[in-house]
Amino acid sequence: MIRLNLTAAPAWLTLAPGLRLQVAPLTTALMVSARADPAIESLPKTATQEELALVMAKAVARRAVLDWEGVGDDAGEAVPVSPEGVDALLEIWPVFEAFQTQYVVKGLILDAEKNVSAPLPNGPSAGATGTARPARGAASTAPQD
Repeated sequence: MIRLNLTAAPAWLTLAPGLRLQVAPLTTALMVSARADPAIESLPKTATQEELALVMAKAVARRAVLDWEGVGDDAGEAVPVSPEGVDALLEIWPVFEAFQTQYVVKGLILDAEKNVSAPLPNGPSAGATGTARPARGAASTAPQD
């Protein structure tokens, strides 16, 4: 089941101790805009998946980050949100990973949930519970003609 969040209110994400980002809702319009970002379009065809992931995350973040707390310059003075600042922030590996996990992946999870199938009781999607009682014994084979 897809759970709709009908509020368009920004949310705060805590990406690291003392670092919070206020982000706009992850909408189709935001993702489409990010995909059309000049930095993505200028990537060479030989770019790796890792290079694409970083450039895409920066494009999404430049559109999504509305405010932040805990971001400062070399002297420790708070700095306002800017496209350059967002790019620099995502160059920090733990921040990039937290942003991907807490913000971007939520949009991808909806794509994974669209088939509305229950998870398997074992394997990588473990989580479903059995609803039938186990069989008492082996069934006999069907007669052959």
